[in-house]
Amino acid sequence: MVTERLARQVRFVLEIDKLKTVQRRTWLTDGTRSENSAEHSWHLAVMVLLFREYAVDQGLDLARAVQMALVHDLVEIDAGDTFVYDARGAIDKGQREEAAADRIFALLPDDLGQELRQVWEEFEARATAEARFVAALDRLQPILHNYHTAGRAWRQHGVTVDKVLSYNQHMSEGAPELWDYAQSLIRDAVQRGFLEEKP
Repeated sequence: MVTERLARQVRFVLEIDKLKTVQRRTWLTDGTRSENSAEHSWHLAVMVLLFREYAVDQGLDLARAVQMALVHDLVEIDAGDTFVYDARGAIDKGQREEAAADRIFALLPDDLGQELRQVWEEFEARATAEARFVAALDRLQPILHNYHTAGRAWRQHGVTVDKVLSYNQHMSEGAPELWDYAQSLIRDAVQRGFLEEKP
């Protein structure tokens, strides 16, 4: 017999399958199509495992950081992906994502729903070493993709170097060495014409 708890867990698993349909503006590195948010979350979780040595806090909880990477964008099922350089979309982003979190995490049994909601809120607040590290990687990933697609999304949306530097500078709080690396890619992208100077 299926318990109510199991039924709710299965319902949540089926619901989060929708994250695979949320298209991001970041292109795959082979340039064939844009990635979806589920692919981004998986990629980010693997990056947590690979780049943990660059975290400011070497004692961070790796399992929590991976958990954070996997759930940080679940709210996009309802709220959609807001392009990071979209000032108009950012106006109500927080409100849309809060409403999405209310609905999506409530699908789970209370204990699990509260646990994942807390992980999501921790990421959003960047209040812990784990959150700052995962947030740094969340910024590095699209920089890597843009650099390796000759700035495709940057060029498509008229993003300039000042915006990229300003938006991503908090990487230094969670992984300063990776921020240094990202800045070297950004400088090289400008030199190669992948990323425009401020008009």
